[in-house]
Amino acid sequence: MRFPRSAARWTLFTATGLLVVAAATVRVPADSPIESQKQQLSRIESQTHLLNDIKYLASDELEGRGIGTNGLNKAADYIREQFKEAGLDVTQVNGGAFQFFKMTTKAILGSPNTLKFVGPEGKTIELKMDVDWVPCSFGGGGKISGDLVFAGYGLDQAEDNYHDFKGLDAKGKVVLVMRRNPRQEEEEGDGFGPPGAGPGREPGRRGPGRFGDLRTKLSNAIAAGASALIIVNDPFSVRKAAKDAESRLRRATNHVVDAAEALVAAEEPAEAQAGAKRPDSNSLKAPAVADAWKELRENVTRFKKAKADLKSPDNDPFMKFGYGGVGSNTSIPVVQLSDAAADRLLKPTLGKSLTQIEAAIDEDMKPRSAAIAGWKAVGVTTIDRSPTEVKNVIGALEGEGPHKDEIVVVGAHYDHLGRGGMGSLMPGSHEIHNGADDNASGTVSVIELARRFGQRSHTKKLPRKLVFMTFSGEEEGLIGSAWYVKNPVFPLNKTIAMINLDMVGRLKDDKLTVYGIGTSPHWEKLLKKLAPEHQLHLILKPEGFGPSDQSSFYGKKIPVLHFFTGTHPDYHRPTDKWDKINITGMDRVVDLVEQIVENTDVTLEPPHYVEIKDRARVERQGSRPYFGSIPDFASEAKGYAISGVTPGSPADKGGLKAGDVLTEFAGRKITSLDDFDLALRRVNAGDTVEVTVTRATKPVKLKVTLGVPR
Repeated sequence: MRFPRSAARWTLFTATGLLVVAAATVRVPADSPIESQKQQLSRIESQTHLLNDIKYLASDELEGRGIGTNGLNKAADYIREQFKEAGLDVTQVNGGAFQFFKMTTKAILGSPNTLKFVGPEGKTIELKMDVDWVPCSFGGGGKISGDLVFAGYGLDQAEDNYHDFKGLDAKGKVVLVMRRNPRQEEEEGDGFGPPGAGPGREPGRRGPGRFGDLRTKLSNAIAAGASALIIVNDPFSVRKAAKDAESRLRRATNHVVDAAEALVAAEEPAEAQAGAKRPDSNSLKAPAVADAWKELRENVTRFKKAKADLKSPDNDPFMKFGYGGVGSNTSIPVVQLSDAAADRLLKPTLGKSLTQIEAAIDEDMKPRSAAIAGWKAVGVTTIDRSPTEVKNVIGALEGEGPHKDEIVVVGAHYDHLGRGGMGSLMPGSHEIHNGADDNASGTVSVIELARRFGQRSHTKKLPRKLVFMTFSGEEEGLIGSAWYVKNPVFPLNKTIAMINLDMVGRLKDDKLTVYGIGTSPHWEKLLKKLAPEHQLHLILKPEGFGPSDQSSFYGKKIPVLHFFTGTHPDYHRPTDKWDKINITGMDRVVDLVEQIVENTDVTLEPPHYVEIKDRARVERQGSRPYFGSIPDFASEAKGYAISGVTPGSPADKGGLKAGDVLTEFAGRKITSLDDFDLALRRVNAGDTVEVTVTRATKPVKLKVTLGVPR
């Protein structure tokens, strides 16, 4: 699931030919009727299926099911085989089960890559790649050519009344900025920007926050009309890196001394036994002495490394290619320059070094932006963003009778985060993010539903076609489901409902949230009728739009439901593992969904579509004014493409339509969703802003009055 996202311990054993599942969470309520032996065996079989499926899909072998990994392909193959064994037709997509599409998931540095500064009277500063500069993956590739301007930290921060681009002509220019933000040495409350400790940040120190991060600087440069962006490390971070290296050497030295003292202490008993003579080899093999020697050797190794780091410091490191994300070909080129190379340019032109400029800004919090008169940047970056082929997995059970061409879709996304990256809530982690709840739980639930309905079809077919889908690309922005509704395998005008399962593996206190009940009058009464049978306490939400794949279908005016057992501390972290899944709880959710699907399929009148003028707010309220657009994550257009608007929203009232691509918002140039997000943060509820969209290749100007945050 896409929003910033006990344990059952199982033992399988065989007794008298029966497979038995024992689990900490298995329970039969005291006041429930005793199930028949046949029902008990069916329950055991279902829970065993769910357990075995999720153990595989959330295993390390599948590499976190990240886009571009072999593990994701293995997951797709597994789902297809389970669909096939369940009796589904897996030949509906050009003779197979896979609906292929492409996603850009990584950037690869190509060639050529060159950069130099050209000044008046033919002066040139030649720059060597990997020594003086490097390309950045989060920018676009292409030609770098334009006059140079210095824009401080590249910030445009109304909260602190600090605007590096104010009064600076950056249009068509190559903009040079420092990383992070001013006054980083100030104590909390006296500094700049949002407070708080975080990854790589000292407690009490002012971190870069949303307005000091790399993408915001890039978005600000684009909004100012820049043709390229050059980033340098801020001098404070360079000084801090040097101090940190000195501290590491001091700590390493102390650890060596401590380890040596521990070794002496461990050897003393052996010396006493040997009559104060040097201990023989046998006495030195005593466990305590051996451990002390090992500890000393390890600490000496760390000491040598710390000493080498201090002797040959890398206090001004380049960002590794890939840091900051993969970017887009529609963006402007971005490179990182060494501080030394920047000073070669700034000292003779602005009369100050980066350190002196930083000190001046810190002193009075006034920008020191300026044109670098007479100097141009000339070069090129080459970044290959070859797309990765991914796929949705589709299987179908045919209907029978006059409504056999109508379709009920049951779906879940099966992709996750791989080894972390931009979506991880554990920054910097490269551990496998197994995604047991998100969303192996939904995927195995769809597989189990396919088995149950496949078994039924042997005796009697349902009146309508059931289509089971698992989507890829959800974590990147609902891309798989968005691709499907743009390229449907089955007619959308015959699709009467879509039922989505996303994160259904952590049922707690019997609480199950169901989104979309307002998208059709069919849902609420049915859910309230069925819930008591499964002893579930339903939290019913009317909204059809939300952070999962049902949104793609609701945008096509199809009634939807989304089942969800709630957030937890393991969301989007490596700790979301299969042994924390509540298997019996998930089985109860599957039971309920099975009845919902069956009822929807067999009811004579299909669910009637209802427009809901709101979006699901799954975890937190936003801080931005309400706009009401629905992103088209599958689009590669330059700008912010939308697949629709929420009925009655400011965007709807302002005249925006599905297929529009926003290129300008409130005077800021928009090249991506990130740009739009930042632009929206800079205006207030009640403001009327001018919006420019591209509609059928033509620019259209509109005015939108923004709503209160939601």
